[in-house]
Amino acid sequence: MEKFFNLKGNNTSISTEVLAGLTTFFAMVYIIFVNPSMLEIAGMPWGGVFLATIFATAIGTLVMGLFANVPYALAPGMGLNALFTFTVVGTFGFTWQEALAIVFICGIINIVITVTKVRKSIIVSIPKSLQNAISGGIGLFIAYIGLNNVGFITFGSVPDLTTFNNLPAALTLIGIVMTIILLLMKVKGAILIGIIATTIIGIPMGVTNLEGINISFSAIGAPFNDLSTTVFAAFKGMGTLFSDISRLPLALLAIFAFSLSDTFDTIGTFVGTGRRSGIFTDEDLSTLQVSKGFKSKMEKALFADAIATSMGALLGTSNTTTYVESASGIEEGGRTGLTSVVVAVLFLLMILVSPLVGIVPAAATSPALVIVGIMMVSSFGEINWQDLEESIPAFFTVMVMTVAYNISYGIAFGFIAYVIVKLAKGKAKDIHPILWGATGLFAIYFILTAFNAANIL
Repeated sequence: MEKFFNLKGNNTSISTEVLAGLTTFFAMVYIIFVNPSMLEIAGMPWGGVFLATIFATAIGTLVMGLFANVPYALAPGMGLNALFTFTVVGTFGFTWQEALAIVFICGIINIVITVTKVRKSIIVSIPKSLQNAISGGIGLFIAYIGLNNVGFITFGSVPDLTTFNNLPAALTLIGIVMTIILLLMKVKGAILIGIIATTIIGIPMGVTNLEGINISFSAIGAPFNDLSTTVFAAFKGMGTLFSDISRLPLALLAIFAFSLSDTFDTIGTFVGTGRRSGIFTDEDLSTLQVSKGFKSKMEKALFADAIATSMGALLGTSNTTTYVESASGIEEGGRTGLTSVVVAVLFLLMILVSPLVGIVPAAATSPALVIVGIMMVSSFGEINWQDLEESIPAFFTVMVMTVAYNISYGIAFGFIAYVIVKLAKGKAKDIHPILWGATGLFAIYFILTAFNAANIL
């Protein structure tokens, strides 16, 4: 183990790596509660997504640890699962099987751009301000979903705050307050503890339903029946995805949105946590931009991330991506892939709690969505809001994404606003060709949608 992970060379030990793995696990295990609830809205079977989440997390994290030897964990990404459910399935009208096919294609594309110089072009094409706006906008979107799931906001002639005789909304508020306090006190596993505590408080309130508890071997095995529905469903979706040529622009738009969000989430996590800790060096970053293949740890890590997306889609979940919560384990001293291996093993053990997970109400997972949203909007701090060239595209990205309840539309309006601003300032040369192409596709999509709505097409 010492030789394989080079523990001494990375100034760490087995005990430190195990502690780091435990810390990362508790920081991100909430995903096994939240992801099935999110994708169930898209029509997917809860039990199948529960197991797909665990297996995708374990496989992706093991590849990261054993191949790249870095202390990062992967799981179905928040924001990406919202894009899957509310945009690709809800707005674009694809079936969940077709959406899984789109995620699978996205993973293949990410593998290709990881082994070629294409990734350099993608990395430099999107301005940093737009990257931060997209990340923060998704954070607001996720928080909004969490509140909306329990009727926290009512929609009459005008949107309004619910009255708190709505018990699920009241329980959600309790959960948010508890989780915030735990986070401020720097309690490890604060989000998980918040979910469990909120579920328990929901029992006397009548929000948590205990009738579904069945602790037995058959209950533990029950989700596997659902898993048979989700495994390889992406191939079924592939058979119908391109059968209607009129939906091709929407499919391409969805693939682009998935790839864009996944790529920058992952690179942002690596750069933000890896450089400060010394896991990734300046040489890793410079190699990333000019080389092909796997000549650095970061390239290996990006490849592991891309593999995980495709594997997750085949199992039956939305994009699997590198989790920023890995930073918690890195802060505890995790420096090698042994940290990742520990996380993977702990996630596999969560299969045993499946009979209990099913009783967790939306009011207990909604606070987790709000808290994750709070964490993601920190990227707004990287935007220079005093500079209109940055703030105008960022504003439209965030506003449209949240108000229109559509992540892709937010990205589209951000790109279009960016191009307009640069043209108005006489800085057309600052617009990368990839950004020109993406903006053109978005504009064509909106024009065709308008014509179709007006019965012109």
